[in-house]
Amino acid sequence: MKIKTEQGRYIILGCIDGTLAVLGVVIGTSHVSSDTSIVINAALGGAIALALTNGIGSYLAESAVEYGRLAELEKPLLRSLERTRLEQETKKKIWSDSFFHGGASFLGSLVPILPFLLLDANQLEVAIVFSIIVLSILGVFSGKLAKQSLIKHSARMVGLGILIVAAVTILGLE
Repeated sequence: MKIKTEQGRYIILGCIDGTLAVLGVVIGTSHVSSDTSIVINAALGGAIALALTNGIGSYLAESAVEYGRLAELEKPLLRSLERTRLEQETKKKIWSDSFFHGGASFLGSLVPILPFLLLDANQLEVAIVFSIIVLSILGVFSGKLAKQSLIKHSARMVGLGILIVAAVTILGLE
């Protein structure tokens, strides 16, 4: 399946949101409690909330934008586009974009959680490294989608990840 630019955008946005937001939750929670189940539960709660928020938020925003475009098309036609193929395609796009954004948010959220589910030691360190690796891969995907430098896009994503880890650490959540 070839990924469309719109879907690629929401995959990148969702994965970045999920990976970095939940990484922040994992870092903060793991420094307050050494109980792995507490870290996992807090992170899963954040993952679910983020996925639903991003999916529903995309649905609402895309609906407003796409139905606004339909309204603009209706003006010169002097007719409603309700129940037309164009409206059906618009609905399909809205649902698809919302699904990709919410779904990618949840999948990205699993990245920093997995080490806590699979490992007995060094979970936080592995979660940080694993998250940075996934951000690097997302950067390559972003560069490919933009038809620009894969290295430059990857470096920006990795830089963003390092910035988030540093910010959480500086704010005393170490």
